[in-house]
Amino acid sequence: MIDPEGPVPLYEQLAAILRGQIERGELPPDRPIPSVARLQQEYGLARGTVLHTIRVLVDEGLVYVVPGKGTYVKAR
Repeated sequence: MIDPEGPVPLYEQLAAILRGQIERGELPPDRPIPSVARLQQEYGLARGTVLHTIRVLVDEGLVYVVPGKGTYVKAR
């Protein structure tokens, strides 16, 4: 759950949620994560916040972006 009043930045909260889903196998390797628009709607976040989250997960090596297609979970 996202806590907009909490001390942890929103992008970090969303990254933790997605990271957990990846680690538990709910988002399997080489499959797309939900779209930016879907994450915005589901968590009530701004587009920039969701894009920041994706950049963090890319930097961590958990996901990769295919331009024009989406963001996919990286196989380990």
